[in-house]
Amino acid sequence: MIETAEKEGALKPGGTIIEPTSGNTGIGLALVAAVKGYKLMLTMSEAMSMERRLLLQAYGAELIITPAKEGMMGAWDRAEKILRANPGFFMPLQFENRANPEAHRKTTAVEIMDALGGVPDALVAGVGTGGTITGIGEAFRENRRDVLIIAVEPAGSPVLSGGDPGEHRIAGLGAGFYPGVLNTKIYDEIITVTDSDAEETSRQLALKEGILAGISSGAAMQAAMQVAQRIGKGKRIVVIFPDRGDRYLSSGLFG
Repeated sequence: MIETAEKEGALKPGGTIIEPTSGNTGIGLALVAAVKGYKLMLTMSEAMSMERRLLLQAYGAELIITPAKEGMMGAWDRAEKILRANPGFFMPLQFENRANPEAHRKTTAVEIMDALGGVPDALVAGVGTGGTITGIGEAFRENRRDVLIIAVEPAGSPVLSGGDPGEHRIAGLGAGFYPGVLNTKIYDEIITVTDSDAEETSRQLALKEGILAGISSGAAMQAAMQVAQRIGKGKRIVVIFPDRGDRYLSSGLFG
């Protein structure tokens, strides 16, 4: 997204980037901003973990914290207010920016297909911005029409399933609205996962597999286990783990 903005002239050298984030995209932006010399301002719900805040600050990002009850929409509204007051700032608009899924189409999907020697039988991915499942899913579908694609969202905010937005603890998923970049025709099914199931799966991944995975990764794995039971043995399922468990150590997830 940043490279596209540079090419299009929307982001000038030494400029300021403003963006709402649940943490993961913000960390990526912070890293890029540090390397390229941009100032970065991020609006983020106070519900996000302390590790996320400290990591973002370590990269030099300025954080503006919004009330937890307002969710992602609260962070979004605050970022837009800052942008209106500072029209020279650049907002990547991760939920609307086509460069988001395009990056996954050109990199993530290609790396997976190269590693597996083709398209897997199924893809399971959580929906935050929708960029990951859209980019990978479209690339997979172009190469294999019968690939099963499963979207995952929080049971507490099942907007994609036709429910109402609500509070939940699965950071990074379930923004509470339909992301503009999400291709709603690319997935075959939506699986909702409860906070408790996502958290317990994260704990079991650490205890039984030695994989320290975050809550949204736990949600994806919980859904993938359901899919595995359905499609049977001998099938290959790719599960996207968007976050690591070390970003939740202070939250009590593993305690």
